[in-house]
Amino acid sequence: MICLRLTCVSLLFVSVLASPSLAGHRLITQGNGKLAIVDADGKNEWEMNWGGIHDIHVLKNGHILVQQGGAKVAEIDPQTKAVVWSYDSAKQNGNEGKPVEVHAFQPLENGHMMIAESGIGRIIEVDRDGKIHKQVKLKVNHPHPHTDTRLARKLTNGNYLVCHEGDGYVREYDGKSGDVIWEFEVPLFGKQPKGGHGPEAFGNKCFAAVRLANGNTLIATGNGHSVIEVTPKKEIVWKIEQTDLPGITFAWVTTLEVLPNGHYVIGNCHAGDGQPLLVELEPKSKKVIWQFDQHSKFGDSVSNSMILDVDHAAR
Repeated sequence: MICLRLTCVSLLFVSVLASPSLAGHRLITQGNGKLAIVDADGKNEWEMNWGGIHDIHVLKNGHILVQQGGAKVAEIDPQTKAVVWSYDSAKQNGNEGKPVEVHAFQPLENGHMMIAESGIGRIIEVDRDGKIHKQVKLKVNHPHPHTDTRLARKLTNGNYLVCHEGDGYVREYDGKSGDVIWEFEVPLFGKQPKGGHGPEAFGNKCFAAVRLANGNTLIATGNGHSVIEVTPKKEIVWKIEQTDLPGITFAWVTTLEVLPNGHYVIGNCHAGDGQPLLVELEPKSKKVIWQFDQHSKFGDSVSNSMILDVDHAAR
């Protein structure tokens, strides 16, 4: 009986160690009308009421950058929960009265803010006073203020990597000329588009793209339920599909982060109860390292997150 009990305890101990859900991360996310910082044990250490977002950043001083409403970028001081700076693309720099939405923005090293203005069809860089220092016209085949762009990032080489949701394209724009120097049409892989937002839907409405150190591009295909790695010659050399991971179903694949250890953190939106909102995997083995499953707390529409317990991450 003693041996049997010891065996049971040993098996339980091994099971606990093997559970991917225990290798937690501290992160920030939004869902169910709240913006929250969650500790590595899955508990909210900070939260405030906040509506839906499509992008999020945390500055070195701890301030939080998020979308506010349809077209405003807001900086929040978490200590006071006050908005200490904002830029409203619906009202500033010639946009008054025009249809415009903001789904992507990025704080730059020089203190400026990069903002992708959907509907207007441009990327701008503004200072803290709202003055435009740079702008690039975007190529959009199917213009609409809600789908011109999803995430867009300025690369270390000065170019812009933009996900055009409505077009199903990822395009790289030259940072000086604004010319499209590379583009990739997200394939449908022989399937027909199907409406909806959950696992039953299908399309190529790409959400995020990250330029990897090897020069390839990692793409979250949105309602394509997958993440693909594409070479500069547009060859797909790696892919994780909707049901490749045991017990996990991808729905609208959103944010991507490449951690310093090379692991990928993948956002899984609209996947339903019982499915993780975030999945960390080791890309070569496709082994799941960690899952963030807090559907009961944040709901089914968690499109954005940022891992906070790493020194840096590509995202």
